[in-house]
This record gives sequence, C-alpha cells and structure tokens, in this order.
Amino acid sequence: MASDWENFEGETDNTPLTDEETLGLRLPFIAKNQLNEAEAINISAARSWALLRKRPIKPERILTEEWLKLLHRKMYGDIWKWGGEYRLSEKNIGASPWEIRPMVRVLLDDAHFWIKDASIGSLAADEIAVRISHRGVLIHPFPNGNGRRSRLLADVLAVSLGRPAFTWGSGSLVKESDLRRQYINSLKFADQNLQFEALLEFARS
Repeated sequence: MASDWENFEGETDNTPLTDEETLGLRLPFIAKNQLNEAEAINISAARSWALLRKRPIKPERILTEEWLKLLHRKMYGDIWKWGGEYRLSEKNIGASPWEIRPMVRVLLDDAHFWIKDASIGSLAADEIAVRISHRGVLIHPFPNGNGRRSRLLADVLAVSLGRPAFTWGSGSLVKESDLRRQYINSLKFADQNLQFEALLEFARS
C-alpha cells in the first residue's frame, strides 16, 4: 500500500484524478478557485449536518461502510458524481482498489473492538477517533477528499463518544503551510512508529 504523504491532497495539490474521474464533475466548467469554493460550501453543509444535532450520532451507526460513504457523499456528492463511491483507480497514496473494501471492513471491526474495550481503559476516545482518521487516510478509499473526510469523521466520532470535535491546529490544512507540514509529519510518525501522541496533540491544538 503506497503511503506517499508528500503527495497528500490539498486544495493546491489534490490527489490526481483520472480522466474518467474528472468527467464526474457535476458542475459546468469552472475555474479552480470556483471549484474549491463550491467544495468548501458543500463540506461546510456536511459538517453542519453531521455535528449540529440535538443528539450525537451513535458510534455503531457511524462505524459502518454505509455511513462512511454517506459522509463522503454529503461532502462531495453535489460536486462530483463519484461522491460516496470507492475509487477504481490507483493513486500515489493508499490501497489498491481491490484492497479498499476488505481494509475498510477490518478498520471498522477494529474500531468496534476499541470502543467496546475502552471501558477497561485500553484506548481513550480521542485516540480511537484519531486512529480511525489516520487509517482512513492511509487506505484512501475515495478518488479525492480523503483527508477532509477522515478529519470530519474523527470529529463526529469524538462527539459521539462524549468529547468535543477536534481543532486540527485551528487552521487550514489544505494549503501549503507550516501547519500543514506539521500535520503531515504527525501522520508520517504515526504511520512509521504506530505511535499517535504527536497526531493526538496536533488534533487538539
């Protein structure tokens, strides 16, 4: 599984789309900045849908393939036809397409176990949410938007487990910056060492 974090997506450096994926744009031809703005509006609406509720969504509902796809579709489905659909193409980061479904299912099984086992103090809620976010990015199941989806997923799960949403450095992570480099370095460290302290600290900074 490729894990080229230097090519991790952002507004100015998206995971490259294939010609077929590019043809999935639902909007008429628009400039890149207009596309970024349209995506930002959809993502903001999806965040409100997922987090601004009278009652948090239950973990057992969140941790299903159906809901993971629904979250991505809410974020990107008005912009891209492949919103909420697993990718069919190879990328410079992530699992091969045929690996995506089984790897997502293993992640979900792990997540259910972590939450069930949390009562005896093995993993705290924050770490469970951050681990799921990290693994989701590493698998990279969708053609694009995996980083933003994984962070929103972590926020929703944290709230579901009685914690506040993460702050993720309190700034934009989609444009090249020191903050983005700090985030990527914390992802790399977790990937290479299976230690999540740096990523946890960043997520709550």
